[in-house]
Amino acid sequence: MLWGQIILKTHDSSLLGPPPEIRKRQWGAEKRSEPLSIVHPTPSRRKIAWGRFGIVFTILSWISYVISTILRQLANNPDVGFRFQFEAVMYLTVVTFLSFSALMYLTARQAALHRFVAHHRVPRGELDRHFHTYDKSITTLVPSYAEEPSVVKKTLWSVALQEFNNLTVVLLVDDQPHPTDPEARERLEQTRMLATEIQEALAAPLADATAALDRFNEQRLSGVAADGLLPLVIEAYEKAPRWIEEMATQESIEDHVDEFFVDSVLMGLSRELRLTLLGLTAAKAQDQSPDADRLEEFLLRLQRIFSVNMKSFERKRYANLSQAVNKAMNLNAYISLMGQKWVVDERGSTQVLRPVQDGDTLNDADLVLEVPDSEYLLTLDADSLLLRDYCLRLVYYLESEENSHVAVTQTPYSSFRGASTRIERLAGATTDIQHILHQGMTYYDATFWVGANAIIRKQALLDIRQTETVGGYEIHTYIQDRTVIEDTESSIDLGTHGWSLSNYPERLSYSATPPDFGSLVVQRRRWANGGLLILPKFWRQLSERKHRRDRIGLREVLLRVNYMASIAWASIGLVFLLAYPYDGRLLSPLIFAAALPYFLAMGNDLRTCGHRFSDIFRIYGFNLILLPVNMAGVLKSLEQAFTGEKIPFVRTPKVRNRTASPGLYVFIPYAIVIFSLVTLWRDYQESNWGNVAFAALNATLAVYAIRAYIGFKNSFVDMFLGVVSWLYVAPRTPKKAHASYPVATPENTDWATLLYQGDRRLDRDLRGGSDRRKRVGVK
Repeated sequence: MLWGQIILKTHDSSLLGPPPEIRKRQWGAEKRSEPLSIVHPTPSRRKIAWGRFGIVFTILSWISYVISTILRQLANNPDVGFRFQFEAVMYLTVVTFLSFSALMYLTARQAALHRFVAHHRVPRGELDRHFHTYDKSITTLVPSYAEEPSVVKKTLWSVALQEFNNLTVVLLVDDQPHPTDPEARERLEQTRMLATEIQEALAAPLADATAALDRFNEQRLSGVAADGLLPLVIEAYEKAPRWIEEMATQESIEDHVDEFFVDSVLMGLSRELRLTLLGLTAAKAQDQSPDADRLEEFLLRLQRIFSVNMKSFERKRYANLSQAVNKAMNLNAYISLMGQKWVVDERGSTQVLRPVQDGDTLNDADLVLEVPDSEYLLTLDADSLLLRDYCLRLVYYLESEENSHVAVTQTPYSSFRGASTRIERLAGATTDIQHILHQGMTYYDATFWVGANAIIRKQALLDIRQTETVGGYEIHTYIQDRTVIEDTESSIDLGTHGWSLSNYPERLSYSATPPDFGSLVVQRRRWANGGLLILPKFWRQLSERKHRRDRIGLREVLLRVNYMASIAWASIGLVFLLAYPYDGRLLSPLIFAAALPYFLAMGNDLRTCGHRFSDIFRIYGFNLILLPVNMAGVLKSLEQAFTGEKIPFVRTPKVRNRTASPGLYVFIPYAIVIFSLVTLWRDYQESNWGNVAFAALNATLAVYAIRAYIGFKNSFVDMFLGVVSWLYVAPRTPKKAHASYPVATPENTDWATLLYQGDRRLDRDLRGGSDRRKRVGVK
């Protein structure tokens, strides 16, 4: 939005001054910076009718193709031979799977339209009434690993300003506690200070809100009427947005995410408070006033906004917590501590958290860690932002009687608008499309936990807890880390135990999308890995639900299978269509007719989300260059299925500069172009015009995608670096002589560690072994 529009007319917008200069933008980047509306626009009856027609048309087109092309060719040519029969079956299989995915898109989209029609936003007054005397708590967990402090800071502020009374925010720092790199050490220290800085910054507005509430209660007890209490409430609502606006003026704007944080998170909250102020001022001008209870709700609201308990926690400091390098175990480590007191037990150079039992005597020197329990957990990625009433509305949703069986509710994240690169804009467009599809999946009880943000019932996690002993310590697992898409597998676990999941039908969360091809490769390769591994667990879930006589809908099963396996069959199918020279007799306009509703619906959805209808072609080219990435993820799933080893979790890089791509992933898009051109020439010679058109389309869109989303110069650099890294062998570092290590003596031996570890390896190291263990054994 323009800076002059971010404050209500009741306030002087000149406070913010001119916007700072933003980095250079690519041609074709997104011009619009205004986010989508929180509430989805209500679809028209015509749109819903056309969506239903598209589903029927897709099914009829596929049936017509099977009858008029496949069956007719086999019936009219009984002596065509094995090759043609094999090609026909294989081609039909590919077309069927691709048509099925298109049909599932239309089905989920249609369901989302019905949800948007039925959704009515809960009035503000009803929320205030429900949370007037609310005493339940929520703990927000923000896992962070090697994140930029400025990114984490915005995330923490977006959740710290959530309107909730008993709100605890814990930053789960997963960096190594004692980094040797000076830059990493400085970044870690800045990250550690964020929780304290935010807590201190909120002290002043919280004190003002508390003081106003105290004065209100004193005057109310002394018999002052509601109209006499109204000026006090108005004064409090003049102070609160002013403090937020002053904070907004101090925020630096370097990119579109910073702009969103200032405009939608900070100033969005300020505008909403000023809207309340406008209503209170109007009541006073008309010599009227809300009743005293309603006025108290207004002041309690301010207290909830500025009241938060900020903490940070580092699991890698403690040996009895899981050290697995992934987000799931970072979350699990803290969840396993909740509801107990722990004392830090120094065992040599190792720290262990020991539970405090009833009757235990603690010394003044003991370091006690108290981890309060909560009815609800909010998990939030360190690069995501929440709008002002995320917690309030989603917890209210969970509190309703008909949702007592819902374990997880979320708003699938949307993309930040105003992307400065073409690939970020298009990746954001696919993110916005996925938001709609996830909303539709809830209609058929096929919701999956997306992971970037969610509010979870703690009891549901206790139901799916698994415990194993690792190195003598009990490790509790709530969110599975068997695959790198841990949220998807946990969705199946929750369904097995009788819980359901739901997407709240509003846009209340936003998350960053990769700004370059290199970082996108990391993200999409992770997304493509794991779905096939989870499918057997889903079949077991269905078996258990049948045994319990639970209702199982056909569309739920189809949507879930498509969600977990569509990347695999779509990637493999596209490889076959690109690489295998199918007989031209298998082509038919009915194939394109079956796909037409899918592309038209997607184009309409893109335009509804503020993108371009023509992005359907850009997304097709985008998927072509991502084909090797998706195939790599699928192959990794198959590798894990055979070896049983966990795939390491790789975080999406978040850097200001470009992330280099693996050379192979850049070379294959060029290979697709070359092969498509060869196919075009060959089929042109044979007058196979259907294949000619398909090959021309693939070559054209793949070249455009390489140019727009990778860049010719960057692609050649990445391929050159890939060849160099393949050929280059790093020289071995000569080992230091054992004589350079200090000799273990009674005076310099770390006796506490020796007695605690007590293994032969440590004894070996004391006699001249590895450097890492020598640092443990010798002072």
